[in-house]
Amino acid sequence: MKLKHCHIAAAAMALLLGMSPARAQEKTPESAQAQAQPQDFVQPQDPAPPQPQTPGQTPGDAVPMTPGPGQNPQPATVTPPTSTQRYQVKLFDQDYTKGRSTFPMIFNPYIALRLPKPAEVNAPSVDQLITNGQLRLGVEDAVAMALQNNLDISIQRFVTYESETAVLAAKAGPGPVNPFGGSISFDPVLSSTFGWARTSFPVNNPFLSGVGATGRFSTLTNQNTIGDVGFVQGFPTGTNLAVTLNNTRQSSTSGSNLFNPSVTSQLNVAFQQPLLNGFGFTPNLRLLRVARINNKIADLAFQQQLIATVTAVKNQYYELIFAQEDVEVKKKSVELAGKLYNDNKRQVEIGTLAPIEVTRAEAQLASTRADLITSQTLALQDENLLKQLILRNVMDPKIVEVKIVPVDKPTSNVVVPAIRIQDAVAEAAEKRPEVRQALLDLDARKINSRASRNALLPSLNLNAQYGSQGLGGNLLTQVPAGRNIGANPIVDANGMPILINGSPIFTSSAAFTNGPVVSGGLGDALSNVFNSNFPNYSVTLNLNIPLRNRSAQAANLNAMLLQQQSEANVQKVRNTVAVDVRNAQIALEQDRYAVEANVRARILAEQTLDAEQKKFQLGASTIFLVIQAQRDLATASSNEVRSIVNFVEAKVNFDRALGRTLEENRIDITELRHDHIQRVPLIPGTSSGEMAGEPGKY
Repeated sequence: MKLKHCHIAAAAMALLLGMSPARAQEKTPESAQAQAQPQDFVQPQDPAPPQPQTPGQTPGDAVPMTPGPGQNPQPATVTPPTSTQRYQVKLFDQDYTKGRSTFPMIFNPYIALRLPKPAEVNAPSVDQLITNGQLRLGVEDAVAMALQNNLDISIQRFVTYESETAVLAAKAGPGPVNPFGGSISFDPVLSSTFGWARTSFPVNNPFLSGVGATGRFSTLTNQNTIGDVGFVQGFPTGTNLAVTLNNTRQSSTSGSNLFNPSVTSQLNVAFQQPLLNGFGFTPNLRLLRVARINNKIADLAFQQQLIATVTAVKNQYYELIFAQEDVEVKKKSVELAGKLYNDNKRQVEIGTLAPIEVTRAEAQLASTRADLITSQTLALQDENLLKQLILRNVMDPKIVEVKIVPVDKPTSNVVVPAIRIQDAVAEAAEKRPEVRQALLDLDARKINSRASRNALLPSLNLNAQYGSQGLGGNLLTQVPAGRNIGANPIVDANGMPILINGSPIFTSSAAFTNGPVVSGGLGDALSNVFNSNFPNYSVTLNLNIPLRNRSAQAANLNAMLLQQQSEANVQKVRNTVAVDVRNAQIALEQDRYAVEANVRARILAEQTLDAEQKKFQLGASTIFLVIQAQRDLATASSNEVRSIVNFVEAKVNFDRALGRTLEENRIDITELRHDHIQRVPLIPGTSSGEMAGEPGKY
């Protein structure tokens, strides 16, 4: 009789268990969680877990990557973006290596350049990609948004501009304008001086000064007007050229001046050429050549920042996919734990299972719910990290509450062309910005070393000078006016006056009076100057020999040490790149095999759980083994998702290690260097991403 009752109870239990899967499939994960709670169990009021879905989003919006029970993985094939996903946006462009032209506006070099205000808002394409509170992004869309909005790229672009200003400064020359001091300026300098002065002073000898005797102090007054013009120019050979033209007009109360007022002009041409220290292009173009090399290094640093940003965006994109898929895995675990709890509770109610098994199932349900909360938190954090990479303003009210929905799921069938490690290292050495930066730095060190050797030489300068003077002005003329009788008589040898008709004879002199004034001035003076009527010439050699020359020796030794250090750094960078390439290749191969192993492990875990559930229904297994099988399936499912994401990220890192990142993502470094963004995300509702009307500037 007891055996009959046992058969009836077993049949009823089988009927209940047979109905529960169908009932569970009709419920959403949320309803399954609610159903999984004991009816007489009061849930503690813990903080609500983060919700990875925005209001109005259904679970079907996210495509799960993990296959269902008993199914082989069928990864979605990601269609590579085509050229139709491009349109051109031209923004502000300025080459800071060139100064402002003086034509046609001669005052341009003396006016500050107006710079555009840096963008503080997200690109317009961000708003157009948002639909129903979701930002549905492909991986190429995320990369394009990062190129437009990423602040690290914007900051590095300013570093490139700063290096261009250093080139512009170096074009001006290595030193201040000093035609005789050994430092030169390639920028020609035009100088002028204009002034007026009036001086009055007493004279002690009125006859010599020409003011005449008045019986008291005589005063000499001069009025001077000056107008000087100068031109200085330095040349890359070390040559300095200085030309000055000085003009002075003087008006004086002195009557002894031949010209009054007078104009004096003087032309001086000075030439200096270093023959040892400072001679040639090497020392004088050193700063310019080094500045241009540093500008190339800054360009490569910008390229390196692009590679780092694109790599980070793609990796974070796939990390977000993993986090969201892991949430789905954890939801499924909660659903299975809730089903087990309900099944155990029914068995306890009909008396076929001990009450302790309900407690164990409830503990498993609580544990899976805790895991779900953790996964949801990580998904939200990964979403924020991706927003930080692809947005300029993460607190934009239009985007702060928007959920990112990745649409390009990672796939395990990524095509990785076979390449020998030697070929991979050679390709990386050619394409990686770090290697080219190290080689350019070595070039700059060599330039400094050669210039320091020139600085060891004594200073021997050839100076040549030519001058020409001219004089002009108003010429005071005199005409004869008879003779003047002197005051002293003519005397004989005895000192007695000679008498004629009893009267002494006095000396006489020709008398003159002021005649007409012959006008003249600056024209006469300049005529004398340029006709070289009064030339001056001089040639000198200046030799300066530092007896110990310790400062130059130290500078030369330091330059050579820095050059050797740079040579060692080149080899270090090459070794680092080689190891990076090898490690990336190893990681790619290992992750490929890990995907196969984890897919197989997940399939076996599903089969194990199914078998344990059937055995448990027949009384041949325990609740502990079922719970363990559920945990193993959850772990295997997460590991499968993790391994696929790791494999895709390993391919991204492999492209970075070989220097292929920009090539693989079709990024033109020349356009981006000057903020030219050629590709933007594909906007929903358009066929090619091209918007109607003029593309906006941002």
